[in-house]
Amino acid sequence: MNDRVISVLVPAYNEEESIKELYSQIRDGINVCIEKDQAADYEIWFVNDGSSDETGKVVKELIINDNKVHLINFRKNFGKSPALDAGFHHVNGDIIFTMDADLQDDPKEFHRFINKIDEGYDLVVGWKKERLDSAEKRIPSKVFNKVTSRLSGVKLHDHDCGFKCFRREVVESLDLYGELHRYIPVLAFRSGFRIAEIAVEHHKREHGKSKYGVERYMRGAFDSLTTIFLLKYSDRPMYLFGRMGMLACVSGFIICLFLAVEWALGASLSNRPLLILGVLLIMVGIQFVSIGFVGNLIVDITKRSRYSENHIEEVI
Repeated sequence: MNDRVISVLVPAYNEEESIKELYSQIRDGINVCIEKDQAADYEIWFVNDGSSDETGKVVKELIINDNKVHLINFRKNFGKSPALDAGFHHVNGDIIFTMDADLQDDPKEFHRFINKIDEGYDLVVGWKKERLDSAEKRIPSKVFNKVTSRLSGVKLHDHDCGFKCFRREVVESLDLYGELHRYIPVLAFRSGFRIAEIAVEHHKREHGKSKYGVERYMRGAFDSLTTIFLLKYSDRPMYLFGRMGMLACVSGFIICLFLAVEWALGASLSNRPLLILGVLLIMVGIQFVSIGFVGNLIVDITKRSRYSENHIEEVI
């Protein structure tokens, strides 16, 4: 008999109308997995991300009748990445699912995710092939996925799909903040994990409203740069800053050498802005190389965790 434990992690922000129905669907989906001998037990974790409605209260009502349901209450709205990060630090399962609380993801897909995990993959990402969202969400999402796949080398149709399945060692390797939940496959790839995707059924939102906003575009752009940096240079920052520094130093040296030859031939340098540029490039180059050295020292000494217990008001 399979003795694995399934953990389902659901970040929720103002989703009071969806919680009970989602809980029922999750239990049905998990029961199918248990019947198929894919797991022996389960737990469900809701992370109430500072909701202004009764989301936390509804989850507490579920806890009274089911000791497999747990709640993490945030003091205020910190965002999806901190919510997932907090949940990852508390789940106990061997297989961890993440999904949104808006009923657009369907827990009946659980067993298909686990089938893929059992093929040897460490992370399985859902692909909303027939996405039932507005064009405002679909078009930027397509652009985001194409750009992310191109820059990262991780070829997926839907990097940002919240419906994912992990082996435990994957979530233990993640350190999420900002908007980095959108780049979980890239971060997992960086750590050497095997990634796959499956097409999943997507439903229309029935309750509440989307938390999607214009400001997300700018945050996502900055975090995209952060992720590409982490993917390529997090363990060797000197490779980036050193190259930039050497390029600046060599350019400045060539300029200064050229001016020195002119000066030796009798030319005046008192009114040559090019001299200032050459000296500036050398100084900037030295600074970049110094930043690379400091970065390497920081990487060598420690990796700072951004998960903070201060976000949490209570854990049940």
